[in-house]
Amino acid sequence: MPRLAVRITGVEKGSPAEAAKLSGGTLLSIDGNEINDMLDYEFYSSGSHLELAVMRDAKLEYLQIEKAEYQPLGCNFESYLIDKKHSCKNKCMFCFIDQMPKGMRETLYFKDDDERLSFLFGNYVTLTNLNAHEIERIKKMHISPINISVHTVEPELRVKMMKNKHAGEVLSYIDEFAQAGIEMNCQLVLCKGINDGDHLRKSIEKLASLYPAIKSIAAVPSGLTKYREGLYPLEPYDKQSACEVLDIIDEYGDRYEKKYGVRIVYPGDEWFLLAERPIPEDRYYGEYPQLENGVGMWRTLHDEFMGALPDQKYPIFSRRIDVATGTLAAPLIRMLTETLHSLHPNIHVTVHAIQNNFFGGNVSVAGLVTGQDLIAQLKGNLKSRVLGIPEAMLREEKDRFLDDVTIEQLEKALKVKVRIIPQNGEEMLRELIR
Repeated sequence: MPRLAVRITGVEKGSPAEAAKLSGGTLLSIDGNEINDMLDYEFYSSGSHLELAVMRDAKLEYLQIEKAEYQPLGCNFESYLIDKKHSCKNKCMFCFIDQMPKGMRETLYFKDDDERLSFLFGNYVTLTNLNAHEIERIKKMHISPINISVHTVEPELRVKMMKNKHAGEVLSYIDEFAQAGIEMNCQLVLCKGINDGDHLRKSIEKLASLYPAIKSIAAVPSGLTKYREGLYPLEPYDKQSACEVLDIIDEYGDRYEKKYGVRIVYPGDEWFLLAERPIPEDRYYGEYPQLENGVGMWRTLHDEFMGALPDQKYPIFSRRIDVATGTLAAPLIRMLTETLHSLHPNIHVTVHAIQNNFFGGNVSVAGLVTGQDLIAQLKGNLKSRVLGIPEAMLREEKDRFLDDVTIEQLEKALKVKVRIIPQNGEEMLRELIR
């Protein structure tokens, strides 16, 4: 019997599940394989000839279902994963959630460390949650790619950084996955003086030795807020230390590009800003394997925006708009909007770099700007009646900020109409000139 009852709460219209009248039943197995979560369900229901063990009206039934291969079976469950999310067992010295103030939405304090979310949504996992059954399942189902938060390949140092006695021994899973042909993207969150320098070199060399199973390695700086009382004392990176990290990454990146045709290891965009160095050209990032991790986002935004700029002969109506963003992105947004203004002088965009007073520390990304910081810093300083807000500032429903300030409350406080600015450069330009 499976570890939990998988109740089918509904079925998709016109699906094989509807034809078999599965709604309300409890799914026990497919072709003899127990169903414990969405990965089991998706993998074992992909065939064209299925035998389902289902409990209906307290009776065990075995149903034969014929469908097209890979056609969705069509069952709905109480939650997307079917099972509960796996929470993190680590106490990382740089964990951002441990640095958040009290009183925010409960969901913001949940630390996930779930290999299923890695496969389905690209989340990063530390491997410390995996047991032997899950390791074998990953290999059997060939779940790939997996995104892994490695931080360091030195077992003792990893235990120190993550405060988990198993953090070092589970590094062997990386070699095991590589031998099984599982592709991986790896992340190194760097803490100044802890896992950079020669430790960074060791991590890059070990992980890159597993190429092409290791598709990419991203190094990003740890984010530090002002709420670190009682936590491990960490220092933010400055210009000199950021330059040192970049030099190491580019040394290895140049070497691997000559050897393999790809750089393998990439720095997050923030390193270039801290080091006051120009963002590399498009070819540097190859296929942008870690774009969602902040690697190459500046370059893509720049190129999408500049590539979509309308010709000077194209008439555009006069427009004034204010745009708020984090201090990290502000220089790029200003450069883009100044270029737009130079081509079309009747378009006036005022860019406001919002200091993150809510979190403090070295937090500078737009996605962590709160509504209360926007109100405090923009009140009386706006040049128009329209305010552009990056969509990254808002939760998925696009209706409120991290501190639960809503779009309506922001509009009322600042007496403006809020426009949500997409992260895609072409769409951003369209929103600015429409």
